[in-house]
Amino acid sequence: MDLFGLYEIAAGERRMVILNSFSTQSRPGGYIHKTISVPGDKSISHRAVMFSALADGTSEINGFLASGDCLSTIECFRKLGIKIARDGEYVRVEGKGLNGFIAPADILDVGNSGTTLRLITGILAGQNFNTHLTGDTSIQRRPMERVFAPLRQMGAKFSNDLNQMPKTAPFTIFGSDLTGVAYTLPVASAQVKSAILLASLYAEGKTVIVEPQPTRDHTEIMLNNFGANIVKIGNRIISHPVKKLTAQNITIPSDISSAAFFLAAGLIIPNSELTVTNVGINPTRTGIIDAFRAMGARLIYSNERIEAGEPVADITVCSSELSPITLEGDIIPRMIDEIPVFAVTAACAKGRSVIKDAAELKYKESDRISVMSKELRKLGASILETDDGMIIDGRVTLRGTTLQSHGDHRVAMSLTVASAIAEGVSVIEDTDCVNISFPTFFDIWKKIF
Repeated sequence: MDLFGLYEIAAGERRMVILNSFSTQSRPGGYIHKTISVPGDKSISHRAVMFSALADGTSEINGFLASGDCLSTIECFRKLGIKIARDGEYVRVEGKGLNGFIAPADILDVGNSGTTLRLITGILAGQNFNTHLTGDTSIQRRPMERVFAPLRQMGAKFSNDLNQMPKTAPFTIFGSDLTGVAYTLPVASAQVKSAILLASLYAEGKTVIVEPQPTRDHTEIMLNNFGANIVKIGNRIISHPVKKLTAQNITIPSDISSAAFFLAAGLIIPNSELTVTNVGINPTRTGIIDAFRAMGARLIYSNERIEAGEPVADITVCSSELSPITLEGDIIPRMIDEIPVFAVTAACAKGRSVIKDAAELKYKESDRISVMSKELRKLGASILETDDGMIIDGRVTLRGTTLQSHGDHRVAMSLTVASAIAEGVSVIEDTDCVNISFPTFFDIWKKIF
């Protein structure tokens, strides 16, 4: 049905109208009874390409997430002389070994991908050439000193074009001889940890990292599968030098961060039951599952298995009467990307939920504490923004309105979930940003009702 050049898709009492590539309109109503799949894990997709490039031989990757961020990783490694072929979710990488990269003729542009920027910095710090890196305006606001500091201790050298504090892109990496160090992370960060581990592949002597809280461990699992020698003892991660990595075939599970939006919808929309298949359930990533269960969610795993060292399962949720909880401490790093959609879920719980220790959210694609508080208040939610989180009083009736994604993919998708339970029509502007991590989000969203 054409509406002034627009098109409309109706499903029962719920309709999703795609206005253009920049905004989305949603009307509430209906329920969910579906089994769906979501694309491959973003974190693992990045690492699969990077580590395959570092390995000797040809690696094949299945289930690759063809999002804007992950495609930025492919383009950067092509500029470093790596042959990479892609057909949809299949990627073939002809690795050249740890020392097989060539100096790029052009600036490496990571686009919007913080993962690409931080991890590739660890790799390039130990090369025998210099590299200039940049990214989009969002990347140029995101701090890099947390990565530079430990790598400097290893012998890395950096030049910041804008001489800003905290230091940000664009910057130059001067390839240097590296030495292993012992480093305690001041703030739990999987990206900083991964940058150090990748630099350790080029360092003389062992490298020891101490984590204040556990963070996602995809780097340790996958690098060891490729032949690295990384050992975890308590909160200490020890990387011993190896001479080479060896090519592997990798199957990437579905992304729990992407699944979380649909799981939340299944929990808060009445009379619903939803299954998401083949989801990665690595314990360092399942904070959102633990949070949902603590709220009283009806949620089960089935078909549990191990694929390429990663635990995988199908996840089923049913509409649930949710209780408020407090999120703080060790669970925060395990669900940092899912806190925006958790805030939506908490707005539907029967009481006050509190999020603490999440100041890291200020340094994502947007200040997610401020942005989610502001946008959910537009819908009528009762939210108090704090320095490191939010205080959310649930069970307030939400009413549709015009919302802004602020160019943040996870905000756009979280607000879509919120619009599903709001009375009336909600319009979410600037929704094309979902292509960064989940290009098919709205296609799947339209199909579940």
